[in-house]
Amino acid sequence: MPASAAAPAPATTTAPVTSTTPAAAVDPVLRVAPAAPAEAAAHFRASLAFHTDVSDVAAALAAGGERGFVVVDSRSAEAWDQGHVPGAVHLPTALVPERAEALLDRSVPVVVYCWGPGCDGATRAALALAELGYRVKEMLGGFEYWVREGFAYETWQGGERRTADPLTAPAEGADCGC
Repeated sequence: MPASAAAPAPATTTAPVTSTTPAAAVDPVLRVAPAAPAEAAAHFRASLAFHTDVSDVAAALAAGGERGFVVVDSRSAEAWDQGHVPGAVHLPTALVPERAEALLDRSVPVVVYCWGPGCDGATRAALALAELGYRVKEMLGGFEYWVREGFAYETWQGGERRTADPLTAPAEGADCGC
């Protein structure tokens, strides 16, 4: 729409939120007020200490050299064979307590993933690893978003790569800018 064109008015409007606006008149987003900026900054800083995303992991792996972390796939053997992040260590969540010490160095941070955002297997694996003394982050999006963003992956038959889903990554393969 040209900058000079006015946007059509919404069908219903809500009065601007002020300190005197009754709670019932506030839209659902602001029914609970946003946190104070310092509190929000602390929350988001803490969140980044616990999470990373597939784009950042892919960029670190593509940079080569010593990356300073190890990637762990916490899914089953069948899921691993179906596809996994290149260079990842296979350590199913249920086997973390008995196998972590043989596969991982406690001095190297771990980035763990599972299927995708609808699965909490990576969260359970991250908890088990943290309880064993590992520094760990969860890779948001998991293997699903690794594939959907068009990154190469390995299967039991060899390497594969799918075209990036334009709903999860720029269509031309450019950096998303975030």
